[in-house]
Amino acid sequence: MDDAIFEDVGSGDVTAGALSEDLSVRWHIEAQSDGVLSGIAIAEYLLAPFAGDPENAFVDVHRSDGEFVTRGERVLSGLLPARRAFTAERTALNFLMHMGGIATLTDQFVRKVEGTNAKIVDTRKTLPNLRSLQKYAVRCGGGHNHRMGLYDGAMLKDNHIAAAGSVSRAIETLRGYLSHMTKIEVECETLEQVNEAVQAGADVVLLDNMDPFMMREAVKAHRGKCLFEASGGINLDTVRGVAQTGVDLISIGALTHSAPAMSFHMELG
Repeated sequence: MDDAIFEDVGSGDVTAGALSEDLSVRWHIEAQSDGVLSGIAIAEYLLAPFAGDPENAFVDVHRSDGEFVTRGERVLSGLLPARRAFTAERTALNFLMHMGGIATLTDQFVRKVEGTNAKIVDTRKTLPNLRSLQKYAVRCGGGHNHRMGLYDGAMLKDNHIAAAGSVSRAIETLRGYLSHMTKIEVECETLEQVNEAVQAGADVVLLDNMDPFMMREAVKAHRGKCLFEASGGINLDTVRGVAQTGVDLISIGALTHSAPAMSFHMELG
């Protein structure tokens, strides 16, 4: 958060710096669209009074992360020196807009698969240095996290398999290297690869860019032997049909790389 403020302020806010040090303003942040909140604590931190601010300076939090709000609802308000409020405004709003957008899009996907066995999960398609915040926003929207990085889950993708020579050889090599506590996921593009991965002991099989008919066949043939994850080009129009194939997980890269921003603004008064 401090780095984000420094990126914007640099050596000083040349606009707000013209204001009197004694000028304080009452402010509030309100939603300009309907959606699910995420990043409230970040905005609270960025707008919290500093040591040396007037004794009556404060910030109030009205709504919590994960809550659905409608256009016009206030989520935070407070009293701050004008310089402080205006300098932190844009950075606080940027976090609320980006994280709220992710939470809102996640919520839309989660609602689409209600009543099925499928969980909506994110991917590693995140902005550098913002992954933990983006994945937190997914959870605010009711989704679940895939692996956080290359260090906490083993996943054999097409290039790993090509380099090893086959699915089974890739799994065998990796199994000999990993701790017994680490699960192995294998990306499969054909039903033949699915069969090979299951027989070689994969814990999770990712059905990559398969149509729902192939997905259903894969799940039916190996139900209970491993978890099945669907991935690749799935959107709000198609996710329900994918969930109905019986897969356990549906990973959506768009949750973090293409979520529209949820609009907020700061007003005085």
